[in-house]
Amino acid sequence: MTLRIRCLLAIALIPLLNGCSSAAYYAQLADGQWQLLKARQPVAKVIADPQQPPVLRQHLANAQAARTFASQHLYLPDNQSYRLYADLKRPYVVWNVFATPEFSLNPVTHCFPIAGCVAYRGFYSQGAARGEAALQHQQGNDVFISGVEAYSTLGWFDDPILNSMLTWGDERLATLIFHELAHQRVYVKDDSEFNESFASFVEQEGTRQWRAHQGLPPSSRDSLKQREQFVGLVLNTRQRLQDLYAQPVPDAEMRQRKAAEFERMRREYRQLRHKEWAGNNRFDAWVNAPMNNAKLLPFGLYDQWVPAFAALFEHLDRDWPRFYREVEQLGKLPRQQRKAALEQWARANSQLDLNQPFTAQEANALVLQAPLLKASRNLGISAFVM
Repeated sequence: MTLRIRCLLAIALIPLLNGCSSAAYYAQLADGQWQLLKARQPVAKVIADPQQPPVLRQHLANAQAARTFASQHLYLPDNQSYRLYADLKRPYVVWNVFATPEFSLNPVTHCFPIAGCVAYRGFYSQGAARGEAALQHQQGNDVFISGVEAYSTLGWFDDPILNSMLTWGDERLATLIFHELAHQRVYVKDDSEFNESFASFVEQEGTRQWRAHQGLPPSSRDSLKQREQFVGLVLNTRQRLQDLYAQPVPDAEMRQRKAAEFERMRREYRQLRHKEWAGNNRFDAWVNAPMNNAKLLPFGLYDQWVPAFAALFEHLDRDWPRFYREVEQLGKLPRQQRKAALEQWARANSQLDLNQPFTAQEANALVLQAPLLKASRNLGISAFVM
């Protein structure tokens, strides 16, 4: 089977490229992935080429150290992924289009027959993404376009380091590699929250261990605290909007109250920035840009269950192979049971001293009680940049 044919057959498995009945849509997926594959070359070759920019060669050399660490210490897949490089001559590999109804935070989903349903639709062209956004807007939906630096093909192809992954520096590149390899390690069909939260936890814990491995101090607590506070502010806004949309309010009044909630978020952000962050304006551009429901979607999508995975990791004595096995078992549960189990682990994260391992009795209680729980609050921390 040729690589081109395999590319066409495997498109349905790419998690960020969403299902569609349109032949044109599938064609742009196949062509975009094919162009990416053709652009790959071994990282070692780029590093050894004196004609390549020294900064690029150094970035890639540092990335290979992180790639080796990922397999040897984080027990992530040991394959050719991220040992190749591709320059796509654009700032993002794809652009994802998120959409929600005007008065709902439920995403408009798109489905593949194998990879399942995801909460966005991906395009290799920014123009095509804008066209999709315009169509969604015409249907009365809230829409948000987000550029994506990298994605995983779940091991179907050897995913390369992309030029779009180099703009954030060496550590950010390492975190992207950890995140995308985590998708290759565990992926559950039709559960974006589970998949992204799992990969985000591996990214965060992997980065902490990577810094320690290099003899670097932990990341700045001030920066982490600001991020957590900012995401908490956004999630609180999401919750208030969810409560608002559940009320029997006329559309005109609903629009006014919706707009008021976004203004309240901006006002609270400014207060937080001035009172606790000494004027740090790192999130100003995002906050001051036009706001809608779809723009809030990635926050819950990427980090909702990070505290649950953190608690499970601690319970398993921070043993990566055991952790992955348990995550795989969680992934096999029916969706509602899986969500209930994660809810209980997240509650354990907030209530128990994670410096002390759970007893066998506590762990068994978590497993036995989980199916009886009902979904409740949104939990977690989130990175601002997708």
